[in-house]
Amino acid sequence: MKKLITFILFPFLVIPFGAEANENFSVEIEALTLVMERYKEDNESNIELDIEDKKPSYMALKQDECNATVEVTEKAGLEVINTESFDVNVCKKEVFKIIN
Repeated sequence: MKKLITFILFPFLVIPFGAEANENFSVEIEALTLVMERYKEDNESNIELDIEDKKPSYMALKQDECNATVEVTEKAGLEVINTESFDVNVCKKEVFKIIN
C-alpha cells in the first residue's frame, strides 16, 4: 500500500507547479506570429511559384525581452528552395528582413 501511494504522489513532487510555456516563450511565439502574417502576405503577391509545393518552416531565437530573430526556410521535398531571416521587435510590432 505504501508503494502505491508513493507511486501516485511521485509525479506531483517532480513536476513543478505553475510551469507555463507561454510565459517562457512569449517573445518567440509573438515573433513567429508576426513573421507568418507578413510572410503569407508576401507570398500571396508572388504568383509565379506553385504554393502547394513550398513548405515553409520557421525557427525563432530570442535575443531579449522585445527582440527575436526568425528564420524561414522553404522546402520542396528534401530540397531547400529559399532561406530568409527577419529581425522582429515584438514590443513595437516591427519586422525587418535581414539582407545577406
